[in-house]
Amino acid sequence: MIVTILLVAVAAVFSQNFILVKFLGICPFLGVSKRVSSSLSMGAAVTAVMVLATLVTYPLYTFLMVPLGIEYLEIIFFIFVIAALVQMLEKILKKFLPSLHAAMGIYLPLITTNCAILGVAELVLKADLGEVAGVAAGISMNMGFALLYALFSGVGFTLAMVLMGGVRERIEHLPVSRHMQGFPITMVTACFMAMAFYVFSIL
Repeated sequence: MIVTILLVAVAAVFSQNFILVKFLGICPFLGVSKRVSSSLSMGAAVTAVMVLATLVTYPLYTFLMVPLGIEYLEIIFFIFVIAALVQMLEKILKKFLPSLHAAMGIYLPLITTNCAILGVAELVLKADLGEVAGVAAGISMNMGFALLYALFSGVGFTLAMVLMGGVRERIEHLPVSRHMQGFPITMVTACFMAMAFYVFSIL
């Protein structure tokens, strides 16, 4: 069991990183990663929503939608759940952490349409854990593994954000060609990071 948990963690963080391997959640990755602090904040917010969304959508799908035969409505249901969770998170941050709320700006509401969160909610519905994490084939997916996968997917998301934030902070102090400044050098950096993380998926 411990080995399986470790394999799921490594897969979710590295070999199946949602940003750098699955290429989901690119908008905040490129938009909020100008600073390590904002990257960490966005990563933490996305991780929280990933876990909470999975906590709600997995039993909703398993114990309500499947018995009623309305599985085909899962995306609509899940988007409503994610939107509600993001609204709650936004109000909590605005009330208790106004500086963080102001720093995240427009990107906080955009978590609602972050395809990485919907991707986690959809992936954990598969019956076999091996299909989800690419490891431990033959083990049935359950609520525990679903939450575990969501948590480490969020950790992987945060790791990619923070790494990009750190690199972009350093790039600001380098003599970058005028034609490569801004978005071009950011895309080149993202490509090299994706290549580095891709190595984990072929090991």
